[in-house]
Amino acid sequence: MPEKQNTGRSIVNIIGENFVAVIIILIAFLIFLPLGKVAVDIAMAINLAMAFIILLSVTYLTRPADFTTFPRLVLLMTLFGAAINVSSTRLILTNPVSGSGHLSGQSELVQAFAKIVAGNNTIVGFFIFIIITVLQVIVITKGADRVSEVSARFTLDSMNNKMFNIQNQVNSGALTEDEGNLKIKRLGQEIGFFSTMDGASKFVSGNVKFGIFVTFANIIGGVISGMVKYNLGIGEAFTTYSTLTIGDGLMSQVPALLVSFATGMLITGTEEEELLSERFRNELSLNGAIYIVVGVAFILLGLAFHNGSSFILVPVGGLLVFVGFNLTRAKKAKEEAALIQSQQAQSAPQKGEGGSEGEISPVAKLDDLSLEIGYALIPLVDNEKGAELMSRVKRIRHECALDLGLVIPPIHIMDQMALQPEEYSFKIRGIEVGKGKLKMNHFMCLNTGGVPKDREMVGEKTKDPAFGMDAIWLPESKSLEAEKAGYAIIDAPTIIATHLTELIRGNAAKILSRQSVSAILEEIKKQNNVVVDEVTTGPEKFTYGDIEAVLRNLLSERVSIRNMVTILETLGDYGKITRNPWELTEKVREALGSQICQQFVDENKVLRGLSISQPLCQKILEHAATPLGGAPMVVFELDDGRNFISAVSSAFAQMREKYPGVPPIIICPTEVRRLVKSATEREIPGLIVLSFSEIVNAGTNIQTEIIGEINV
Repeated sequence: MPEKQNTGRSIVNIIGENFVAVIIILIAFLIFLPLGKVAVDIAMAINLAMAFIILLSVTYLTRPADFTTFPRLVLLMTLFGAAINVSSTRLILTNPVSGSGHLSGQSELVQAFAKIVAGNNTIVGFFIFIIITVLQVIVITKGADRVSEVSARFTLDSMNNKMFNIQNQVNSGALTEDEGNLKIKRLGQEIGFFSTMDGASKFVSGNVKFGIFVTFANIIGGVISGMVKYNLGIGEAFTTYSTLTIGDGLMSQVPALLVSFATGMLITGTEEEELLSERFRNELSLNGAIYIVVGVAFILLGLAFHNGSSFILVPVGGLLVFVGFNLTRAKKAKEEAALIQSQQAQSAPQKGEGGSEGEISPVAKLDDLSLEIGYALIPLVDNEKGAELMSRVKRIRHECALDLGLVIPPIHIMDQMALQPEEYSFKIRGIEVGKGKLKMNHFMCLNTGGVPKDREMVGEKTKDPAFGMDAIWLPESKSLEAEKAGYAIIDAPTIIATHLTELIRGNAAKILSRQSVSAILEEIKKQNNVVVDEVTTGPEKFTYGDIEAVLRNLLSERVSIRNMVTILETLGDYGKITRNPWELTEKVREALGSQICQQFVDENKVLRGLSISQPLCQKILEHAATPLGGAPMVVFELDDGRNFISAVSSAFAQMREKYPGVPPIIICPTEVRRLVKSATEREIPGLIVLSFSEIVNAGTNIQTEIIGEINV
């Protein structure tokens, strides 16, 4: 017995996993195999039930595109209905009938529907069947077909604008990336749904035409069969087979009508997160005066007619007036409640400056990051023209997150009429940190040294906004010629993207916020909760502001904070010794020595730089000062300061002659590293200052070569 039960379960499981294939095979059997009336009746009942289920399912949907299987379900229902038509026609034409009404071999459902509609009057039943068919063909199916076609066209036409709006909302921060991806996924579902619905509606209309053809085939074939095979008179044959045809036609047309109506309901839906019944209730109860006017009109009509219709119109009119008064009263009560709530909110005491009561003026929220563009640059973010800048911005955020260890907030891209048409401006919390100017339909061409003198081209001179290199603008028609000559060709989206990347890296310390610190710590805590708890809740706990100060110091010199575990462990180790953020920063830099130094080595793992003489180091320490709450700095005499900068610049000029391409690096003791950086960052902004401790902590994988000494 257990073996039989297991076998039965296995068969059920196989059927359940492949039920669509099983249904298709059964439909094929329904078409080709002669089945008895019981099987046909069961198939008809299932067809009618499925039509009702589909229609009611549509009324409970909030988004049409959520019913993704509807087009294929319509195709299956069309095939199923056609198979039932074939089987019922076979029953009608092959089972014997007689003039006395002997129809025992015919479908019971067909006979039942025929009696309900036609009764004993075949002509009335036939005209009712024609009316239902015309309703199906001209009104429901044709309307659904047209709406489906228009919806598909307009959905495809608006796709680019919708995609652009979603991407802009993600870049502006109005949507998170996950929310944006969900909207894009839904948009794709919507496009696919309406595209396939345009084709599915053709199956619906074709099914109706097929049903009409089967109806005529039943009548003509039945009359011929009754007269030839069963010796019926033409009148008896027509009456008998017309009745059966009416019942069979209704059993095929009613489910098709319901599916057609469901199709129309689905494709005329909107993208609102609200059930259809709720939308009807809300939108039909907006104004009670409408019901009052209609009710009064019904009452007047009832009084004017002076016949039995008055007993219908007057009560219905009274009911409508009653409903209208109730809706009006409810609307008025709702408005009064809203007004009272608004007055209470306005009169509520609010704390102003100094604790006094008063109104708080609204303050517009600033975007963390924003890119403003002139109107001539709008095509760079236009989805119909590729929206290349949008994808570049997303890639920049991802690359900077990997490079700096800081998740860059969304960048809000907006057009700004105050800018010149081809200008753009990048702002951090409303403050401009960089701007540039492009030339649309032109390429920026850089001569990086590979262009022979005789092949240099003439163009409008400009500067690369990211690095300040000399360049020229050339029209697109000359880009291929310039590339062959050896110029580096840069298009407009790349220019903005490169400039944005440099601005973000150079201003990462300004982008960092305490909210960012909180988010970073929460993410680290998922895998390393011990180190986070030690730093934030231990005896020497750090506030978000303390941690932010150290991270800002690192980012200001373009040191990645991606290795947060090491940073936090170092803070935990030295937090009991000092709370000075600058001293803690130096300790963190030493712990990150390998990461920092690896950026500046050559292919042979050699780090080259200049050192500072011992007397100069001593002099820097003697002139060190730390303003209250500020960074350590060197307070040289005016001449000493000039001599120091001159000595550094001269030493690096000699270094570039001997080692072209080597970054400008100074290697000095830890105690003067920050002082040297502060003394040179204004006049020599690209200078890299490393400490010997950082190099030592980098390990033996890095070789150090001192190629000169700076002395005053």
